[in-house]
Amino acid sequence: MSGRVLVVNAGSSSLKYRLVDVAAGEALAWGLAERVGQPSGRLTHSLPGRAPDEVERPLPDHGVALGAALEAFDRSGPRLADAGLVAVAHRVVHGGDRFSAPVRVDDDVLRAVRELATLAPLHNPVNATGIEVARRAFPGLPHVAVFDTAFHATLPPEAYTYAVPPQWARDHGVRRYGFHGTSHAYVSRAAAELLGRPPEEVNTVVLHLGNGASATAVAGGRSVDTSMGMTPLEGLVMGTRSGDVDPAVVAHLHRVAGLGPDDVDRALNSSSGMLALAGTNDLREVHRRIAEGDASAALALDVFCHRVRKYVGAYLAVLGRTDAIAFTGGIGENDPVVRSRSLAGLEPLGIRLDEEANAERVPGARRISAGDGPVAVLVVPTDEELEMARQAVALLEGH
Repeated sequence: MSGRVLVVNAGSSSLKYRLVDVAAGEALAWGLAERVGQPSGRLTHSLPGRAPDEVERPLPDHGVALGAALEAFDRSGPRLADAGLVAVAHRVVHGGDRFSAPVRVDDDVLRAVRELATLAPLHNPVNATGIEVARRAFPGLPHVAVFDTAFHATLPPEAYTYAVPPQWARDHGVRRYGFHGTSHAYVSRAAAELLGRPPEEVNTVVLHLGNGASATAVAGGRSVDTSMGMTPLEGLVMGTRSGDVDPAVVAHLHRVAGLGPDDVDRALNSSSGMLALAGTNDLREVHRRIAEGDASAALALDVFCHRVRKYVGAYLAVLGRTDAIAFTGGIGENDPVVRSRSLAGLEPLGIRLDEEANAERVPGARRISAGDGPVAVLVVPTDEELEMARQAVALLEGH
């Protein structure tokens, strides 16, 4: 695959972008527009080996934010007009059951992305806005939507079906979809490469641990179970999301505290998780507080790692034979304490860390398990933007 792709990721109050050389697997430039929609915004544009170009300016909407990014390319390079762009790839959080692979964007696809906002009200509307803005800016280029949920389209019915009245699924899309799909796809394939085996022969548990966190059981390159569900709220403990809770909590809090469903939903998504337990969603700060004797921070880390370990055990059972456990994401790649504690006690299952290798802070993908046990433990830095660019080019080339 070859070509250069501009990857656009529109968030609720931000816009991330990256210019990717697919053949080289390298980023030629990248940037972040922050505080979109607020009185004072900031755009940071970066190139390899150079100091970032930072501009403080109002960014009232995503159209202005993308315009500022294009100005940064003209000002600091590389000029997009001379970059040999073949496509613009867009992250879309929710594809529902309509999109099981990347698609070339047309008016019908854009309409469907907006309709699926009922399943992702915080994400799909701004994803659609980002697509609209970029289509106006690059009318002559193909635009490709890459869905967070697409990698999990291979989930079997027993993994995606909730035990609820069937009309909920039929009429309202109530089922499990899974998220972080581009990361899980990239990391599972990179893990197989690190083991020197083709992806279709490798079974991997991928642990994407960051402010958002999810686990996926990948059998021969196919997602067969994953921790996030109809929304990204289900599963592991996250920075501000609760992960798994008893659904009766919603009715209970309505009865005893007068909280409405929207109040509980906001709290479970925005003020729960590590933030609720430790008072911060920054794991570095959690470790600092633990060192100072903070019992709440210690409990928060215990809960976080216990939930990861529980899902690892479940997915070992789902896969039957597991060849690798791959840690990725900001926490998974950089926090040896979390990695160690999340796998503690699993030695009888063939999982044993090399604590010295685990403690080393070195770049790149690497093996951190001891000896040649049956389950390799790996650290694999994710690259969702490269994965999106690859998928866009593969679609256009007909692969």
